Amino acid sequence: MKLLYLFLFLPVLTFGQVTGLIQGQNGEKLTPLYGAKIKLLSSNDGAITDNDGQFELILPRVLPDTLIISARGYFSDTIPVTKNDRFTAFNIVLFSQQLLPEVIVGYRKNTSSISRLKVLHVEELTSSELRKAACCNLGESFETNASVDVNMTDAVSGAKKIQMMGLEGIYTQIQLENMPFLRGIESSFGLETIPGSWIESIQITKGAGNVVNGYESMAGLINLEIAKPETMDRFYFNAYQNRMGKSEINLMSGVELNEKWSAGFFGYLSSQWGQLDENSDEFMDIPLGSYAAFLSRLDYEGENMEAKLGVNIHLDTKLGGQIGYVEEPNSFGWNTDWDTDPSKFGLQINSNHIDVFSKTGFFGKNPSQSIGIITKWKYEMIDGNFGNRFFAGEEKRAYINIIYDDIIMTSDHKIKTGLSYNYIDIFQVASDSLSSNRIEHVPGAFFEYTHTGSRLTSVVGARYDYHLLFGEQFVPRAHLKYKLTERTDLRFTGGKGWRIPNYIIDNVSLLANSFTWIAPETIRPEVSWNVGGSVFQELDMKHSPATLTLDFYRTWFENQLVVDRENNQVRFFNLENQSVSNSFQAELSIEPMQRFVIRGAYKYLDVRSLFGDSLQAKVMIPKHRGFLNLAYTTRNKRWDYDLTLSVFGRSRLASTEQSSQEFSDVFPRLNAQVTYKLKSWDLYIGGENLTNYTQQNPIVEPENPFGPNFDASRVWGPIIGYNVYFGIRFAIPKPKEENE
Repeated sequence: MKLLYLFLFLPVLTFGQVTGLIQGQNGEKLTPLYGAKIKLLSSNDGAITDNDGQFELILPRVLPDTLIISARGYFSDTIPVTKNDRFTAFNIVLFSQQLLPEVIVGYRKNTSSISRLKVLHVEELTSSELRKAACCNLGESFETNASVDVNMTDAVSGAKKIQMMGLEGIYTQIQLENMPFLRGIESSFGLETIPGSWIESIQITKGAGNVVNGYESMAGLINLEIAKPETMDRFYFNAYQNRMGKSEINLMSGVELNEKWSAGFFGYLSSQWGQLDENSDEFMDIPLGSYAAFLSRLDYEGENMEAKLGVNIHLDTKLGGQIGYVEEPNSFGWNTDWDTDPSKFGLQINSNHIDVFSKTGFFGKNPSQSIGIITKWKYEMIDGNFGNRFFAGEEKRAYINIIYDDIIMTSDHKIKTGLSYNYIDIFQVASDSLSSNRIEHVPGAFFEYTHTGSRLTSVVGARYDYHLLFGEQFVPRAHLKYKLTERTDLRFTGGKGWRIPNYIIDNVSLLANSFTWIAPETIRPEVSWNVGGSVFQELDMKHSPATLTLDFYRTWFENQLVVDRENNQVRFFNLENQSVSNSFQAELSIEPMQRFVIRGAYKYLDVRSLFGDSLQAKVMIPKHRGFLNLAYTTRNKRWDYDLTLSVFGRSRLASTEQSSQEFSDVFPRLNAQVTYKLKSWDLYIGGENLTNYTQQNPIVEPENPFGPNFDASRVWGPIIGYNVYFGIRFAIPKPKEENE
């Protein structure tokens, strides 16, 4: 990726100064790059090249460090610097993004890896990792990952939920480019709202996150990075079809308007038009429906200011339930208006969403100083029914976060401080006279200090938020990373998190039964503490690069809104200091031969709460999970092969009058995909659940859906057999002159 030459430079410069020349390689000749950015990883200290591609930069006192070099239209690069590099001049070559991978000899980035440079335990999934599976949407983007579990919520809606460290997805803070995402009304069905093709990368952080990002990170944080206009293809097309009657079309386009402005456009259509009942229980295994999404973003990059503006819209319609509820169900194409039979048990869900966001950054004369302003406004509406049980919700949300960055004396001491404000107007209603309406105002302030040493790096922060309904909350957090050896990193994290539960929409899938809901007497904030750590070890296995990661995290709740599903009822109650989650994971990654990567993992979960007089395991959370992923790319890089096997252990099931089964079965899930690449085309074919394992009788008493014992929420495994899919990707890259 780079050509690097070091040569002696006259020792007449300021102490610790380095100089350099940055050139671009576009396949024809080397040209000096004007405006390329050079930045030190451990601080905001940096420089920008002049018209001749030259720069000067003073190194910090404490080394080693890493130089990050970037230029629009070129692959970014990193160079480690040590004390021996002081008074050195660098000659650096960046390669154009328009060059074929074969031209850039030796450049290859891991598709899934733990960042050794970050203090927190952060696992990054690149777009290459996401393309190992169909990844139609966010809910299917974790198929090749062991840290995040994705499960069905019930047997009629087709909705999915994530689990991290044994806790529901509502305890994982999900962000879209560091802005709040999938909160409130959209949390139950929102995993389908972001197509996988739009995602550039995913960062998974275990444990409490930084205070700058907010107070809701209780089990972890997932941040999604969407494709950027300046690096997007001029035109991108993806089409997908599976054997179950699901069709998708995905379009993206990135345009360079001028040297400072760029725009990106994203469009997505999905239709489930095939009716399935493979387990012969007279219920559709997947609801019919149509989904449309559109996102537009405008990016500005100036010398002293950067800005990102965007709007995101999506519409969703689902119809499911008993066979015969939807008349003429197998009509192909875009459908939002089917004829239905009211005498049948039916599912209907309609949702509309729009949000507008902006991110603005201002830079002072001192490169270490900056101010960032993040804003987001969202409107969400949802309504639907499970048989004769209805639900509805409406949410208006506004968010602003102002962040100031600076250093104290040297780049070894860095601070972040700022103010935030959340406005939430949320309305929820459901059958059984259930309702929850409130208006929230939550102003907050935060401060974070980072100290970077030669081996130990620490991040200590705190935030204070005042909720106008529930009072004040103080959130301290601390993170440490110690470089034990050149191959070994130790990490520790600890901190507090809290959230306001939305008990109706958070548990809306439990309307897929006939049990009576007993609402909580009062809504109180859920408050938790999380502590844990990890060990990252690079293994010396001769010519086979390998890494081993071990991590353990413990989360306990000062207060949690617990759902008791025992004894044919759904009862909510506040539980103090009697709910805990312990999570252990070991993962080994090895490359026994070039372009062949093996990743294996084992995960143990112990999640307990007080039910009645005893501390019991929470229902439908497997204690054990095994994971194996095999990925191979041929030498000519035309073929990609990927295979993923997951084995899920037993989980406790709720005790009901209709079922004597106490535990779920142990079951496997096998996925595979083959991709063929030819210039601008990708052709892929794959299969899911290839062992064809399905949960027997996922619906209790399907023959009497309006009776007192009906239950479609008792789902712990696959309810559909094997799936086969195929698709194509086509891309037209930007002309070279747009990136030079």
